[in-house]
Amino acid sequence: MNFTRWSPRLPGTPRRGSSAAAARAAGGPVPAARTGSGEPQPPAAGLSVAETLGRLPALIAVVHGPEHHVGYLNPAWEEVFGPADPDGDPAAADALPELTEIGVLPLMEQVLRSGKPRTAKARRVPGGRSFTFTCSPLDVGGTPGVLVFGADVTDEVSAVERIRHGERLQREAAVALQRSLLPQGLEQPDDLRVAATYQPGGTDAAVGGDWYDVITLGAGRTALVIGDVMGRGVRAAAVMGQLRTAVRAYARLDLPPHEILHLLDDIAAEIDPNQIATCLYAVHDPNEGHLVHACAGHVPLLLRTPDGAVHRVESPTGPPLGTGGWMYTSGTIDMPPGTRGVLYTDGLIERRGEDIDVGVAALERAFAGASGAPAVVCDRLIRTLGVTAEHDDDVAVLVFEHPAHEGPEAELFRGAALDLLGGVEAAPRARAFASGVLTSWRFPTELHDTGVLAASELVANSLQHGTPPMRLRLRRTDRRLIIEVTDGDDRLPRRRQAAPGDENGRGISIVATIAETWGARRTPGGGKSVWCEFTLPG
Repeated sequence: MNFTRWSPRLPGTPRRGSSAAAARAAGGPVPAARTGSGEPQPPAAGLSVAETLGRLPALIAVVHGPEHHVGYLNPAWEEVFGPADPDGDPAAADALPELTEIGVLPLMEQVLRSGKPRTAKARRVPGGRSFTFTCSPLDVGGTPGVLVFGADVTDEVSAVERIRHGERLQREAAVALQRSLLPQGLEQPDDLRVAATYQPGGTDAAVGGDWYDVITLGAGRTALVIGDVMGRGVRAAAVMGQLRTAVRAYARLDLPPHEILHLLDDIAAEIDPNQIATCLYAVHDPNEGHLVHACAGHVPLLLRTPDGAVHRVESPTGPPLGTGGWMYTSGTIDMPPGTRGVLYTDGLIERRGEDIDVGVAALERAFAGASGAPAVVCDRLIRTLGVTAEHDDDVAVLVFEHPAHEGPEAELFRGAALDLLGGVEAAPRARAFASGVLTSWRFPTELHDTGVLAASELVANSLQHGTPPMRLRLRRTDRRLIIEVTDGDDRLPRRRQAAPGDENGRGISIVATIAETWGARRTPGGGKSVWCEFTLPG
C-alpha cells in the first residue's frame, strides 16, 4: 500500500478493497451503509472521508499492518508535527518519530494485539499544547490498522495545573497553620532528653489535628502530652490548638494526670460537641523515679528499660475526650535512669486492612533496635514504619529519655534528703543540713546563703501549718538548685501580703522574692509539696 498524504483539496489514490473502511482510507466517497434490514442508506451528500477528516481540528493518522505503515495524515497533524516523508510506504516508527516521543507507538501495538482501543492522556507536543490520543482498531482494506485521534486538551490541562497549584498553596498554608499550633521549640527539662516530629498526611489541604507537647512543671517534674483530634481540615486543627492551649493552662495547676483529662473532657465538649479527641498525659518525676500517666482513648505508650526490653504500657484507658461522664484514673510505672519512651499518634502504626496491634508490634520492634539521640530515634521510627510524604494520615511522634549520668556528669546531678522529726528543734537541724549539703556542692556564697534561707522558710511554714510526716529534699541538676519540703497536710499555701504587725505570713513571700520560681502541689498520698528553684550561675 503506497503512502499518500491526503487533504480535502488533493484526494489520495484509491486503495485496495471495496469495504467502507478501504474507501475511507482512500479518501473516496463513503459507500451507502446498510441497516439491519439490508436496505442501503444514501451517502452523506457525497462527502469523502478525506474531506471530512481534513477539516477536523483534531490530529488524525491512519496506519496499517504490523509495522504501522502510514496511510493517512490530516492537515492538523502536519501543522503540529510537520509533514512526513511519503516515499517508500514507511513505517510509523521512521516517518512519525513523534509517536514514540509521546508514548503512543506502544499503545498502537497493544491495539493491534488486543483489538481494543487504548488512550494516552494529556501528552505535551511541540508548541506547548497538550493532546489526548486515542488509538482505535481499524480495518484498512482487509489489513488490520489503527486510527490515531488526538484531541486538544490544552485548556483542560492548564485548568488542572492551575487547580493543582492552588491546592499546593492551600496545603502549604494549612501545614503552616498546623505547625504554628504545635510547639515552636520543645522545652528541654533538666532530667529528660526529648525530641518530637510531626509529618502531615496526604497531599490535600486538609491537615489533621495531631499534637504533642512537653511542659516543665517545676521541682524537676515534666509533663509529656500527645493527642489527636479526629477528622481533618481547618476545624480539626483549630480544635487541636484550643485543646493544646487548655492542656498547658491546666498543667500549671500541677494536678494528677487523670484530673487533667477530666478538665480536658469538659473543655472538649464545650469547644465542639461533635468533635472528639484522644489524649495521653504523663508526668515524669525524677525524684521518685516513676512516670504517672492517664489515657483518653489513645494508643499505648511504649517504654524501653535499660536492659533493652520494650514494654507496652497499658494505661487505665477511658473513652476519647468530649464524650463526657467518664471517671479517668492514673497509673504509675517505674522509670529509672536509662529508660526511654515514645508517644505517638495512630497515623504511625495504623494501616488499612491490618489490625492496629500489628502496627504496635512493628513499632515495638523498631523501637527496640533504635539507638542514638531522641531526634535520631524519631527519624528512624518514621522511616522504619514506612511513613513517607504520600502517607495518608498525619503522624506525631515524641521520644523521651531519662539519661543515666556517669563520670563527671554525675556530679552535676545529685540529691539529699532529711526527715523532719521532732518539734521546733527540726528547724535548726534543717538549716544545718541545708548549709552542709550546699557547701559540699561548692555553690557560691550568695547562692548558698539564699538556698539556706529558702529551706529555712519552707521548713518553718511546714512545721507551723503542716502535719507529719515531713521531709526536706535538696536536689541539684546541671542548671538549677531545687529545694522541696513535703508534709501530710493537703492544704496548699498561698502568697499573701502580711500586715506590719503580723508575726506570720511572710515565709512564702520571702521564698517567692528570692527564688526564681516556686510552687505547691498535692501529693498522691494525701499531703502536699512546696518547692522553689534557683538557676545556677554560668
